[in-house]
Amino acid sequence: MPSALQIHVGKTAYAHLQQHGLRAQDVAVIPAAAGGPKGLILQAIDQWLFGEWLPSAPRERSLIGASIGSWRMAAASCADPVAAFQRLGDLYCEQSYPEKPSANYVTTEIQGLLKAFIGGYEKEIVHQPLHRLHLMTNRGRGMLNVPSSETKAKLGFVAATFANLASRSRLAKHLDRVVIGDTRDPLVWLKDKFDLFDTQFCALGEDNLTPALLASGTLPLIMEPVRNIPHAPPGTYWDGGIIDYHLALPYSRLNEKNTNTNTKSELVLYPHFTDHIIPGWLDKSLPWRRAHAGQHRSWLDNVIMVSPSKDFLKTLPRGKLPDRKDFFYYGTNHQERIQAWQTAIAESARLRDELITFIDKPDLQKVQLFY
Repeated sequence: MPSALQIHVGKTAYAHLQQHGLRAQDVAVIPAAAGGPKGLILQAIDQWLFGEWLPSAPRERSLIGASIGSWRMAAASCADPVAAFQRLGDLYCEQSYPEKPSANYVTTEIQGLLKAFIGGYEKEIVHQPLHRLHLMTNRGRGMLNVPSSETKAKLGFVAATFANLASRSRLAKHLDRVVIGDTRDPLVWLKDKFDLFDTQFCALGEDNLTPALLASGTLPLIMEPVRNIPHAPPGTYWDGGIIDYHLALPYSRLNEKNTNTNTKSELVLYPHFTDHIIPGWLDKSLPWRRAHAGQHRSWLDNVIMVSPSKDFLKTLPRGKLPDRKDFFYYGTNHQERIQAWQTAIAESARLRDELITFIDKPDLQKVQLFY
C-alpha cells in the first residue's frame, strides 16, 4: 500500500536522524499552521504526540500556533490533551451556518465553540508545567487600525493585498505581528528581529486566553475583528495566519541561541497538512514565496515536517483535505459535511501509525530534504 505519510527535513535534521533517529527528548518546538478545517487531519497524530510520545521525555517545549493551529496547541496544553483534541475536533465539525451568514453570526458561533472547547480549562492551559504556549495574532495598521465600517475594512485589505503582491515586506505597513504567549519562555530565537514586521510579545493569561484564541482565528471580513485584548497593545486584531500562515520562522536560530551544552541539536517537529510552507495567507497564489524555496530556506535546517502524502489524500472524501470550501459545496446539508470531515479524521490514524513505525525503526529512504 502506498505510504500515507511523507517526511521533509532540513540538512541539520537529516544528519541528526542519521545519528540518533527521531527522539522525543530532542524536540524543542512544535509549530501549528493556520488552515481551518485542514488541521483536522492531524488529530490522531496530535493525540499520540501530546498524549503519549512527548510526555515520555518531559522537557520544556515551545508550542506556536496561528488560527486553527493556535487552537490545536491550546488543546495540547490541556491536562488531558487526548480528550481536548477530541473535543476540538467534534466541535469544529459540528459548526453549521445558514447561507450567507453575517460576520456577527459567524463570530457568535465561534465564540460559542471556544467557550465549549476551553471554558473551565483556562488555568491548566496557561499554567501547563512544561508546554510554553504562544498564539500568533495580527494587529491592523493604517486603514486596518480601527476601521469604522466593513467597507473601510475591505478597502484596507485590498490595499494590503496589493502591497503584499509587490513584496511581503510592504505588507508590514498594514499589519503588525503580536505574539501572545507564555512569559516563562525566553523565546530568544524568535524575539530577535528577523523580518520587517513590527512584532510585539505580550503575556498570555487566564483572562486573555479566549480573546487571543478568537483573534488568532478571526477571518477577515467573514468575522468581526477582535478589539483591545487584555495585556496586548490597543487596536484591532485579525487572523494570525495573514502574516504567519504556515509559520515560516527562523527555527535554525534555536541552535545558535541554545546554551544547553548537553544538547547537540534542538529539533522542530512540524506536523503539517501539506508538503510546503507558505509564509502568509496572501501568499497562497504566489508559489515563489514558498519558504523552502526562498531566501530564508536555511531557517528550516533543524525542522522535521510530517504531512499527508498525495496518495493518502486520494482516499479521503472528495479526494482532498477538509477545507472551508466544503461549507459552500455541502451548503445547508450539514450532516453530509460533518460525516465527510469525521471520516477524514478517522483516516488520520493511518498517519499516526506510520509516524510511530518511522520513530521505532527510522527508514531514511522515506525522508526528503527541503532543498
